[in-house]
Amino acid sequence: MTNMPKHSGKFLLTTLFVSILLVTGCRINYSFTGASIAPDVKTVYIDYFPNRARVVNPTLSNTFTEALKDKFVNETGLTLRNDQGDLEFSGEITGYDIRPLSIQKSNDGRDVASQNRLTVTVKVKFVNNKDHDQDFNSTFSAFFDWDSTKNLSDVEDQAVSDITEQLVDDIFNRSVANW
Repeated sequence: MTNMPKHSGKFLLTTLFVSILLVTGCRINYSFTGASIAPDVKTVYIDYFPNRARVVNPTLSNTFTEALKDKFVNETGLTLRNDQGDLEFSGEITGYDIRPLSIQKSNDGRDVASQNRLTVTVKVKFVNNKDHDQDFNSTFSAFFDWDSTKNLSDVEDQAVSDITEQLVDDIFNRSVANW
């Protein structure tokens, strides 16, 4: 007869417990992205987000909308629909604002900014057609700072990319990661 180490019984018990959980399933599906989506949620609809800001970046609406779609398709396994889905997102871009930061005195005594900030604001309506308690209508904003020795046109592509990524992450986390 083989002597079994004392801890092997615990290992077998733990393995059995985990196996039972996997076979019976849970009410919530979890992913490595932190999303917790009910198993009956299968589809997502993301409407086009028009740019209603006073200053309009001509590519921002498409960039933002496509990034939001990509995030949900790639990180949740949900099927993207062209109309009604189990989860639905709509809204608009409401702000594209540039402000000076870090005001300092120049050598000639004038006030000058050492940095500038681009802030993008998006209004989002989220509807969970499987659990309306999770619905929300919220505003999200993100910003990008750059050295004032550069023009916006020098950094705008990078700024829009970084801001879009942050906005999409915040919306994703609020809607399906329950943060």
